[in-house]
Amino acid sequence: MEQRRVVVTGLGAVTPLGNTVNEFWNNLIDAKSGAANIKKFDTSKFKVKFACEVKGFDPLNYFEKGEVRKIDPFTQYALVASGEAITDSQLNLESIDKTRVGVIWGSGQGGFTTFQNEVVDFARGDGTPRINPYFIPKVIVDIASGWISIKYGFMGPNFTTVSACATSNTAIIDAMNYIRWNKADIIITGGSEAAVNEAGIGGFSAMKALSTRNDDPATASRPFDVGRDGFVMGEGAGALVLEEYEHAKKRGAKIYAEVAGGGMSADAYHLTATHPEGLGAMLGMQWALQDANLKPTDVDYLNPHATSTPLGDVSEMKAVVKVFGERPDHLHLSATKSAIGHLLGAAGAAEAIICLKAIETGTIPPTINTQEVDPEMPQGLNLVLGQKMKKEIKVAMSNTFGFGGHNATVVMKKV
Repeated sequence: MEQRRVVVTGLGAVTPLGNTVNEFWNNLIDAKSGAANIKKFDTSKFKVKFACEVKGFDPLNYFEKGEVRKIDPFTQYALVASGEAITDSQLNLESIDKTRVGVIWGSGQGGFTTFQNEVVDFARGDGTPRINPYFIPKVIVDIASGWISIKYGFMGPNFTTVSACATSNTAIIDAMNYIRWNKADIIITGGSEAAVNEAGIGGFSAMKALSTRNDDPATASRPFDVGRDGFVMGEGAGALVLEEYEHAKKRGAKIYAEVAGGGMSADAYHLTATHPEGLGAMLGMQWALQDANLKPTDVDYLNPHATSTPLGDVSEMKAVVKVFGERPDHLHLSATKSAIGHLLGAAGAAEAIICLKAIETGTIPPTINTQEVDPEMPQGLNLVLGQKMKKEIKVAMSNTFGFGGHNATVVMKKV
């Protein structure tokens, strides 16, 4: 039986480089940095004082005051990004069969800010549990998918994936498969995260995962560079409308690209470190290509996980060489976490949007801040450094890896 094809018909974004897709994309290809000193809390006693925060986001521009009390920032970002994606898709919400529309969302941390604030308030009190009645529904990680479905009346499959920093790629793969399996015709997917707070910055700093380049935050995220010293925390959301191909064609939808395949694997190696030889990453990429019925030579652009950590960047590039060969002339790579930081559970969604816009515009955004490529990196890879590059892109691949050894790779193809 012929497999149902899945395409992307809508995009939405809330990011450190802009709170719409166009603003995000334009700043990205113009080599802007989203990193700056943290404004959300007092960092005077913190070792790390900067992050890639979402800027100019006032929830009261999107929600009633009473609603804001009920919704953690990670869900606010999810609702705003998914709203843009649904508008972009031009879905007729009055005529579609909402029982055939689902939401499969992703978040690694969920309502992290709400949890922190409630615990701090309790600890400062006299022991009386004056807990916000919305505490639990603000905190639980699946609540963003619930809010999206409630807002629009979508009654199809509804759940949330959690695989740390591989989360939203996992969500996209699940959404693709549910449409392939004829469980839905349309699924809103993506991921959101809001972990720029005392607990998030303090926790990742304690495990020495973050860059400490406080003297120059804008250039702190420098993938592949010999002087890289950790990732820069990011936040925000990316949303995609996935739709069955014939369904999209029938209603005359704009199609960005096809979600051609996905691959998931486990390193089975370490709680937080990637496999030193990139074996899990290699399997994820190989299985994604197999699922898409494509060859390594078909891939024109790879958006790697490349967080700017000393070990992770090298191990991933070793995996790339295992999959694509030592000198893959056809393949170009750019590490966009250099500009937007690491959005944790939202990273895959933001980077899927980057791949889709690269296919649409024939433009590869640059890796910024990389001044001297680490000689430990495999040689012969085409890294797009400093400035955007024009190139026809028929196939793009996006890698995401998460603590616990989770790997998820998505492949997108021009239709």
